[in-house]
Parts: sequence; C-alpha cells; structure tokens
Amino acid sequence: MSASQTRSAIFLMIAGVFCFTLMDVMAKLLAGQVSTVQTLWARYGGQMLIVLILVAPRLREVAQTGRPFLQAFRALILLAATGFFFTAFRYVTLVEVTVIMQLSPIVIMLGAAIFLGEHFGPKRAIAACAALIGAMIVLRPGAESFTPALFLPVAGMLCYSAYNLATRAAGRNEDVWTSLFYTGLAGSAVLTLLVPFNWVSVPGTAILPLVAIGAFGAAGQLLLIRALSQAEASLLAPFAYIALIFATFWEAVIFGVLPDPPVIAGALVIVGAGLYVWHRETRNT
Repeated sequence: MSASQTRSAIFLMIAGVFCFTLMDVMAKLLAGQVSTVQTLWARYGGQMLIVLILVAPRLREVAQTGRPFLQAFRALILLAATGFFFTAFRYVTLVEVTVIMQLSPIVIMLGAAIFLGEHFGPKRAIAACAALIGAMIVLRPGAESFTPALFLPVAGMLCYSAYNLATRAAGRNEDVWTSLFYTGLAGSAVLTLLVPFNWVSVPGTAILPLVAIGAFGAAGQLLLIRALSQAEASLLAPFAYIALIFATFWEAVIFGVLPDPPVIAGALVIVGAGLYVWHRETRNT
C-alpha cells in the first residue's frame, strides 16, 4: 500500500467519524421526543432510501453478494450497536458514550490480529494505549461517575468492534455499495416490523433531526466502508479516537456543556496518538 493510499484511507476514516458524531447529536436531540425504535428506523430507513436512489441504475448488480451470511451478520451487529448507543443517549452524556466508544480500537486491533491475520506491531500498540489513557483522563472512572447505564455503550462498543472486523473481511471481496445496501436493508426491514408497536406522536422539533440522522448515518457508513476497503483495520482504528474531539465540541456548542481541564488534556493525548500513527505509517509505507 502506497503512502497516498494510506493518507486517503485515514482521511476517509476521519470524515466518516465526523458524520457519525453528527448522527449521534441527532440521536441525542431526539432522546425524550420520540421512541428509540423511531430514531433507529429513521436512521436506517433514511440510509436505505439514499442508497436506493444512488444505486438504482445498477441495483441488480449491487444486490449480488458472494458472502450473504457475513453481510447479514455485519448488518445485524451494527443495528445492535446503534440500538445500544441510541438508548444510552437517554441516560448519559454524548461525551461519556463517545469515550466508552474509544475502547473499540483496542478490541479491533486485537480482533484483527486474531481473526484477520493483520499486523499488530509496537507502534500501533503504543498509539492505541496512549489514546486509551487519554480516554480514561476524560472519563475519570470512579464510584461517583459510574451508573449501570454505562453498560449500554459498553455493549454497543463490543458490537461495533465486531462490525468493523466483519466489514474489513467483507471489504476484500465485496463492492462498497453492496455492503452499504445490505446494512440499510437489514436494519430498515427489522425496524419497520417493530416501529408500529413503538410509535409516539412526532413533535415539530423532531422532524429535522429525524431526516438528518439517516443522511449522516449513510454518509458515515459509506466513508467508513471505503476506508476499511483501502487499509487495514488495525491501522485505521486509532483514528476513531478523534470522535471524542468532535463529540466534546458538539456537546459544548449544542448542549451547552463546556469541557473541563481533564477533557482538554485527554483530547490532546488522543489527537497526539492519532498524529503519531499517521506520521509513522505514511513515512514507512
């Protein structure tokens, strides 16, 4: 893999993370206004509609997959991850959910080494551990800050890690649009069956977030799949930590929660770890 390909994959990863944090903002805004199933339905239904519009001329080709069981698994495990995260937004802050999400790269790196045979050298391990330390500085785990609701994003993080590994495995042989198509298809199909039993009246303030959540989710999915089809999951994993920077910014601007010194210190550690990996990998490939 050339240095330009590595830089391209890293940029796609960061852009995808940015879109996902905006999706999370929409989910946080919707918490308490509509049911979690409605929010999930808007997220996956919106993605499916966008994908169908974009691939309509070659839908038959896109729908062909040589790995149907893997596609079904990755679609359903991502639906589970999204469900855990969106439910967690009702009880904990955007930054808390995002911080717990930052444990995912560690799980992805280990899983990629075990299941995908990818390289896991000391440079990547150092960067991942440094970013994990930064996340812990922000979270400041302790008795006062812990609530049982934090198990929801932990479960989501584990599901999301499995999704990333499955996406990397599928990306070797599958078209990007095929993976995106089946992700939206499975999620929207399951949720369409559930939403009539979980429907509540939609206030006017919820309409725009319901529309936007699907668009941001689809964009994030496409960017992430493209990134993982160009580079190893273990190389890209540390850049997921940048979500914490985005989440801190959105929480301050939209929800009026300003970061305190530990948040700033942890953010600097996380950004430093990502820049270290970028510098080392692009210089040596």
